[in-house]
Amino acid sequence: MCGRFTLNQSAEALAKVFDVQQLPDLPTGYNIAPTQIVATVLQNPESKKREFQQLHWGLIPSWAKDPGMGAKLINARAETVAEKPAFRSAFKHRRCLVLADGFYEWQRQQGKKQPFYFRLQDGQPFGFAGLWEKWHSPANEEIISCTILTTAANELLQSIHERMPVILEPQDYELWLDSQQQTPQTLQQLLRPYPAPAMTAYPVSTLVNNSRHHSPECIKPISGD
Repeated sequence: MCGRFTLNQSAEALAKVFDVQQLPDLPTGYNIAPTQIVATVLQNPESKKREFQQLHWGLIPSWAKDPGMGAKLINARAETVAEKPAFRSAFKHRRCLVLADGFYEWQRQQGKKQPFYFRLQDGQPFGFAGLWEKWHSPANEEIISCTILTTAANELLQSIHERMPVILEPQDYELWLDSQQQTPQTLQQLLRPYPAPAMTAYPVSTLVNNSRHHSPECIKPISGD
């Protein structure tokens, strides 16, 4: 699964990587957690241009009785996303990029869980494959939420966790965001493990276990001994 990630990039860097014209300065995110607001990029269905939006992490299906359901839907499995009632409509029509520059995963070690930090070798930001949805309360309150897709772990993650978030290649952003593309087989081809040689990982402090900790210490390497 993907339960925590980071985003600490300038607005200029993100605008360049994701081809978005207007993007505000974002607060540092060393420990972004479920139910928080996350940075995303969507395609405007009319102008076909990419737009930046901040969404609630934890997808709330349009038919949900209350928003609490979103806390259980922070991730969607790539293998079944086209069939699951909570995700299949969004998979067809409402896909997005969830912006990040690293993520955490935990490994069981002698009865404890040791967090590891994963990022790209070049330190560049990237887009998780995401889905988004609108939900309206009986009082007509609107919440726009999202989920992050996961797939089988690559060689770098396999010893730590069996799953990893889907990191899309930059050349695949346009296809993923295009709401006119609705063929499951074509979209599924994008949902593959990211190449392990292009990534790096190292153990970090258990500070990250508490989502209230949002300092650079969260991503500081520690000894693996």
